[in-house]
Amino acid sequence: MGDLAFVHRFEPGAPNARPLLLLHGTGGDENDLLRLGRMVAPEAPLLSPRGKVLEHGMPRFFRRRAEAVFDEADVLARAHELADFIATAREQYGLAAPVALGYSNGANVAAAVMLLRPEALAGGILLRAMVPLANPEPTGGLAGKAVLIVSGARDPIAAPANAARLKALLERAGAAVDHRILPGGHELSQADVTLARDWLQAQEARVPATP
Repeated sequence: MGDLAFVHRFEPGAPNARPLLLLHGTGGDENDLLRLGRMVAPEAPLLSPRGKVLEHGMPRFFRRRAEAVFDEADVLARAHELADFIATAREQYGLAAPVALGYSNGANVAAAVMLLRPEALAGGILLRAMVPLANPEPTGGLAGKAVLIVSGARDPIAAPANAARLKALLERAGAAVDHRILPGGHELSQADVTLARDWLQAQEARVPATP
């Protein structure tokens, strides 16, 4: 068994509930999305790592050169590192493949993991996501997996048009992607919680979790 290379929180859940991998936005930490995770999936085991990159003291999951300009070499390395952590955590905690629940930077690294290491995740709920890599090689490894992307109509950072390009990338890799656009900007709202919860419940009715 490898080392759990990220500072993280793990909260157990019901034995047959699909785990959630909680991935915070810039400036968050391993505690940041626990409440959101419980609202979206009250019985789910929650695995919540802290990003290792610091930007002016604020944790992130990968480096960026400017607002919305990512260091793609770092995205590649960090996505593989996170996928390795997921595999080790699954072994240690006895988990099924998790669904990623990511916000902003966390949603972007979740998308990168799905594109690069599709076996690591069972699907994703990507809140305010952007394209993490300009030209990833489509693997087809997301066949049978579902992804929800939720954008804010007035988001100045993660524009819905960018998220639409991410949808196309994930679909090329085989995923079934639902892209919803809510009123508002980059911040989250109760509408995000309700949409994510209802979507996840519908997915779990189709494909129950098994370790």
